[in-house]
Amino acid sequence: MSAPEETIDFSSIPILDYSLLNSPADRPKFLAQLQHALINVGFLYLSNHPVSQVDIDSVISYIPKLFSLPQESKDKIRMANSEHFLGYSRFGAELTKGAVDQREQFDFATRHVSRWKEGDPDHYRLWGPSQWPDEKLIPGFREVMERYLDQVEDLGYKFSSLIAEAFGLGPEGLSEFYDTPELMQHRAKIVQYPVIQGSSDQGVGPHYDAGFLTFLIQASSHRGLQVQNLAGEWIDAPPIPGTFVVNIGKALEFVTGGLARATSHRVLSPKGATPRYSVPFFQNIGLDTRLTDHILKFPPEILALRDTRGRVAPTDSVNFTEFDREPSGKVNLIGRVKSHPDVGERHYPELFKQIFPDGFSGKGSAY
Repeated sequence: MSAPEETIDFSSIPILDYSLLNSPADRPKFLAQLQHALINVGFLYLSNHPVSQVDIDSVISYIPKLFSLPQESKDKIRMANSEHFLGYSRFGAELTKGAVDQREQFDFATRHVSRWKEGDPDHYRLWGPSQWPDEKLIPGFREVMERYLDQVEDLGYKFSSLIAEAFGLGPEGLSEFYDTPELMQHRAKIVQYPVIQGSSDQGVGPHYDAGFLTFLIQASSHRGLQVQNLAGEWIDAPPIPGTFVVNIGKALEFVTGGLARATSHRVLSPKGATPRYSVPFFQNIGLDTRLTDHILKFPPEILALRDTRGRVAPTDSVNFTEFDREPSGKVNLIGRVKSHPDVGERHYPELFKQIFPDGFSGKGSAY
């Protein structure tokens, strides 16, 4: 079946002004813009959001200091120490589609006490406390980072409610996908993309995000983030100061039957003399949530907007195909083991053997 003759495609990323929600008269305008961005783009910039700009600027100011820590200090909190896949990853430790991702990164998460106990499924072990660098070497960093994570977590829940409202489900329309607060955890990265001399410009290869929502700070002035439109063309998403880049994950696309669009994206290595920095925050859903158990009913006029969009061209991204048969926590655990097989081999040996029956070459090969 061919696509409709007239389809809606995009050549830039829309900017939504969160402050419109402060006025009852402007709220419908924001929801209409959100509806368009969700269905037709899968990405948006969010300006005038409620997360403290002072805290954002403070996090950004710490980033060069974080990556300048002595290598020995960074290695003390390497991800392989953590069954929660939290901690430090050296440059080039991951692959996407068989090519090296040229980045160095730290994974942190919102505060959480692991619920896992003997006999529980392995994916309960996925969430737990972060590893933090020595406070004496980077004083104040943990405090401001945890404060920042708390604020983005709160924004994520509010934004999920707005999505439900924009789709005609009512403000609580997506709340069934989250557990109680003490059983939830959300993940963030602080990433450095160094300037690379060579033929490959892959900072991160084409991919989708797994969960519901991603909130990204582009923490330096470098371009590099690109988003793939309906025609398969790569569209730049340049940094805009004071905004988050928000994008849709595969889980939200799945539960909305493709109404919300998860969009393939990639990062190109920076040009010039200085590294590119970014801080993505990944909103999760409940570990035991099976997406096939949740059937959402949308108004016909909302579904008609999806049909007007037309078909998405084949993309370079393939991942998170297990949502149709596994709980969310298991899907995420599979993804983490694929991305970080050294951690998987150490902490999840049975799952590691299922995914890598012949072992691995020393670097992750996600998706």
